[in-house]
Parts: sequence; structure tokens; C-alpha cells
Amino acid sequence: MTAEIISGTAISRQIREELKQEVAQLKEKHNIIPGLVTVLVGEDPASQSYVGSKVRTCEELGIYSERHDLPADIDEQTLMSLIDRLNKDPKINGILVQLPLPKHISESNVLIAIDPRKDVDGFHPINVGKLMIGEPDYLPCTPHGIQELLIRSGIETEGADIVVVGRSNIVGKPVANILMQKRAGANATVTVCHTRTRDLVSHTRRADILIVAAGKPKDVTADMVKEGVVVIDVGVHRIGKTKEGKNILCGDVDFESVKEKAKAITPVPGGVGPMTIVMLMTNTVKAAKLAAGL
Repeated sequence: MTAEIISGTAISRQIREELKQEVAQLKEKHNIIPGLVTVLVGEDPASQSYVGSKVRTCEELGIYSERHDLPADIDEQTLMSLIDRLNKDPKINGILVQLPLPKHISESNVLIAIDPRKDVDGFHPINVGKLMIGEPDYLPCTPHGIQELLIRSGIETEGADIVVVGRSNIVGKPVANILMQKRAGANATVTVCHTRTRDLVSHTRRADILIVAAGKPKDVTADMVKEGVVVIDVGVHRIGKTKEGKNILCGDVDFESVKEKAKAITPVPGGVGPMTIVMLMTNTVKAAKLAAGL
């Protein structure tokens, strides 16, 4: 068995086309242009790249965008003042503060300062609570992207035994919460494993769907999965460079060995990554509609 490749690149492209049409209709019928602002503190190259791709995606979809690049030594109060101004700006429907932040700034303070109605990352405690009780306004972008990959690939989650490796607030906990909800595209039995799990392999080997966000390159190998598993690999690691100087990437899963046993698997790159940005845009459009009472 050689796995079907679940292409986040192709599926995100499909969602982008849908969003482009929705944004055009909002402008034409209601004179609404969704607005997203990105706030970047410091000059981390990876963060700059992420923010740049978000700005370009806004332009492609017809979403209004602003970008605020701030020095790494900015004080927390100045950043909070900017967020307060953006909370009050009617042109802005979504506020994204790129993480990580410098150590002298409290990430939790910053996330709580964002108006929950503009929290298109889905990280505000109010939005986390709404997700927990099954009444979310916005789903966190990477977990939502994982769910969309499963749905649009025709992979049945209802009654499935899903194992999540990793318990971060960004991926592990929210994706488990999303997939256990009593609704379409979910209704699964979810087990969350982590660094203190005893006998990890006993869990991963029984998974119908295995979602790996462990943060370790090639951590899951073929002997850890059963035949016919569906594997979603969330990890991204730079493990070297080509002769041309391009980064060589891998995920948390040993792709080459696992794909021989899996029914379907996401690649790295081109799997979960492209979905995160497009789900951010989905949340921004939804925020604009909620603000307008649509």
C-alpha cells in the first residue's frame, strides 16, 4: 500500500477561490471589505516570512490589510496601546499579533487585550471557552485547517479512533476539542498523548487517524502505526540545505516509511502549512460578517 497524498496546497487553493468569491459578494452586495491587521514585534526571519505571506494572501483575496512592524525593544504598554486602537478601528475585523513575542512582553496579556470579536487566531480565553462548549465563533487556524483537510479528502471522522500526539494550546488541545464535538466533520473518539504518556506506541498503533504535533523531527516511524492509518503531520523542521542553499524540511513523521503503510498522509511541506493561512482568512471574513450582523 502506498498512501494517497493529502495536498494542503491543492485544498487551500480551492478554499481561496471560494473566499475570493465571498469577499467580492460582500463588497458588491453590502459594501463590506473584511480587514486584517498583522502586528510583528522584532525581526525574526520566520515570523517576517509568515507575516509577508499573510499580507500577500489578503491582497490576492481582496481583503484590506495593514501591517505594523515594531522594534524588538518596544515596551508592553506601547504594544497594548496599539492593540486598543486597533480594537476600536471599524476598518479592522481581525487582529493577529505574530508569536513568539520578545521575552519582556507577556503573550497572555497581549492575547487577552485583543477584542474577542477580532481574535481571528482563536486564542482569546473567551474563544477557547466557546470552542470547549461547542459554540465557537472562530476555530484556531491550524486545527481548523486539519479538520478541513479531513473533510475535503473524504475521510470519515464519525466514530473514528483519533490519536493526537502533542498537547499544545495551539494545535494539540484545540484539534482534540474540535474533533470530539457532536457535529459533522467530528464525532470522533479522541486520545491525546504527550511526553508523559506511558507506552505511546500502544496508542498510535490503534489510531484510525493519527495527528502528530510532537515537535520532534521524524519522531513517528512505520512500526508505530497500523496498516491503513490516515496521518496528519503538523511538524515542520529544517534539517539541512540543498546545494542551491534551499532549506530541506521534514515533519514529525518519517514520511518515507510511514507512507508505505498509511491509507493517506500529508506531506511536509505542502500539507498542513498552507491551510493555516487560508483558515486565518476564513476567520477574517467571518469576523466581518459577524460585525455587520450577517
